[in-house]
Amino acid sequence: MEESISGFKVRGDWGDVVEHGERITRALRDEGVHDPAHDYGAHFARAFEEWDEWRPKAHETLDADVSEKTADQASVEEGTGEQAGKDPDEDIKTAGEKLTTSYEQLEEDDPEAAVDNWKESIDYVARAADSAGRKALRRVEDTVYQNVMTQLAPYYFDNELISANVQQSARNGDNGEQFVFEVNVNDDGLKDAVSDRLAELDDEVDRWHVEVEKDTGAAEAIEGAEPPPEADDQSKFTTN
Repeated sequence: MEESISGFKVRGDWGDVVEHGERITRALRDEGVHDPAHDYGAHFARAFEEWDEWRPKAHETLDADVSEKTADQASVEEGTGEQAGKDPDEDIKTAGEKLTTSYEQLEEDDPEAAVDNWKESIDYVARAADSAGRKALRRVEDTVYQNVMTQLAPYYFDNELISANVQQSARNGDNGEQFVFEVNVNDDGLKDAVSDRLAELDDEVDRWHVEVEKDTGAAEAIEGAEPPPEADDQSKFTTN
């Protein structure tokens, strides 16, 4: 692993990429970033979950899985209407109802209430337009990103906790596909702590066991058999 001001970088095969992501995730977890009750707070806990979802896994591929996750992560965030679970058509309908109520209140000589409902009607129209625009942008983004941008730029992840990118380098002879994976921790204090923890892991861990997706279907299909238990974080390595 190379460490610099821009982050922690590894060069190697897919297994090296996966292991690098797992080690950094373990170091972050050891610092308590995953815990909303920790000093880092709930916002870092959410950012940690996003990173843990995006980081490359052993059963994934760069061109398919990481590409899709990168496009999802890079897409336009939800607006207020989408966050409220409302479709643009619903907001347009509500806007019409508010406008009708506004006219009725004018006829009832209640101009103040009429103005309030008129303003709310405009807000719903604006929210509907915002939701529709965001959805259209996402459709374009997803197509353009997965089919064009990943040919020109590395696959990347970015939130307030982690900035990372992974790209395929030139094929290295008989060694197969080679990759470069760089991860930076955006909080300087936390980055120092992660650096120290990564050094400790190098001393503590004799052999790192890359986490793989478990197939429990066969065990569940056998009468009376229980699927193998999920291994916790401690099962990913063997200490000296």
